[in-house]
Amino acid sequence: MSKNLNGLVAYKLKTGLQMSNINIGIIGAAGYTGGELIRILVNHPNAHIAFAHSKSQAGKPVYATHTDLLGDTELIFTGDDIQPLLDQQGLNAIFLCSGHGESKKFLDEYQLPETVKVIDLSTDFRNESNGFVYGLPELQKEAIKGATKIANPGCFATSIELAVLPLANAGLIRDDVHVSAVTGSTGAGQALSATTHFTWRNNNMSIYKAFTHQHLTEIKMTFGKLQAGFDQKVNFVPYRGDYTRGIIANVYTRYEGTLEEAKALYKDFYASHPFTHVSDTPIDLKQIVNTNKCFVHLEVHDGQLLITSIIDNLTKGASGQAVQNMNLLFGLPEDAGLRLKAPAF
Repeated sequence: MSKNLNGLVAYKLKTGLQMSNINIGIIGAAGYTGGELIRILVNHPNAHIAFAHSKSQAGKPVYATHTDLLGDTELIFTGDDIQPLLDQQGLNAIFLCSGHGESKKFLDEYQLPETVKVIDLSTDFRNESNGFVYGLPELQKEAIKGATKIANPGCFATSIELAVLPLANAGLIRDDVHVSAVTGSTGAGQALSATTHFTWRNNNMSIYKAFTHQHLTEIKMTFGKLQAGFDQKVNFVPYRGDYTRGIIANVYTRYEGTLEEAKALYKDFYASHPFTHVSDTPIDLKQIVNTNKCFVHLEVHDGQLLITSIIDNLTKGASGQAVQNMNLLFGLPEDAGLRLKAPAF
């Protein structure tokens, strides 16, 4: 028995898990979120990728597109009729990683066995329509555990919601919420555009979708779940950053308490959540890039609470959180396969 397999057996014995795997299909596996899912799942102790589907890369090895996966997997992108893939015996879950609007089309076109659970990474069902549960574990972990369909939150939404949830839970959002947040270029997806091209993005920053970003809908919905009657404005100004991955969000709103009270409120709220942590010292993106963590830092200035929140837009903001939701759906430890290392320097 190999050293790696010995370690896997020891992990499963320690956690009480059976030696069976969750059999997984990935739709839209050639993009950034699909590739990140594969990177996580090939090292997950209870996951088996049954197929990775891509219309554009069909027939090619996964490592031909996601070149860092050479030596990690021999998967070949499938591009055949999708229905037989969905009907194969033993399939447990599918991840939908195609562009926004495509998930709804997919579910309208194809029939899924009742036993197959769905985790959608698009915006299509984040309003919790069609039986989907909004998949922010720090908000509604128990609802996720009992669900069959999960709408994975947006990356900006995740960072901003985790910055404000403890305030909403305590009914302390008493004024407008102001947000400025910067994301890396991978947040725009893999297809090239004028604003993702290296020669434009490098040594450059810009604002886009000020006050109109699509994640505002789910952000407001989320705050309303915890603070009844929430109707304050969320003034959100997003920025394109000149780096690859990570989101730093600065959020401030009126606050009448002390810094010590705010820290106690936040640390208590996140005490049972393995990935969100309150830092007593200033934070920076290298602490969380390549991980499923969110770090939060608090300051009080002249009656305003400033909350800085940092996540990796591809892990906690997308594929890592999707795997976190999968773990909850199938009764696994929430952090299974997600103890990932940040670069740090």
